Amino acid sequence: MAGKITNFIRELVLPCSIILTILGVIVLFIGITANWAQDIAKNMFNFSDDILNWWLYFLILGFIIFAAGVWYLYSYLKNRKFILDEIETNKRSELLKKHAELKNTVKHMPSKYQKMLKAKEEELKIR
Repeated sequence: MAGKITNFIRELVLPCSIILTILGVIVLFIGITANWAQDIAKNMFNFSDDILNWWLYFLILGFIIFAAGVWYLYSYLKNRKFILDEIETNKRSELLKKHAELKNTVKHMPSKYQKMLKAKEEELKIR
């Protein structure tokens, strides 16, 4: 069961990281607005006093969610760039130098990249 959940999240890491980033910005905005612009928050956004009393928790939670979303987005894009740059080569020796690191990186990416690596390995006859 845990493997299915992990595979599902691995396949959707890009949309999930974007959603986390947007959600973090919204919660962070609520925390900032509730703290520094309480009159505007009450009148314009119809925030209740209960939300305004929890502004610090919203601020901290929003920052944590935003940071997690940005981190996952950054790591996905960095790993994607690394994989595409390494698979682009046509020299067997260059691919063998980074093969262990490449296999480890591909293991944590969507299955599309695993198929790309497997095709490149078959093309260059690497086991």
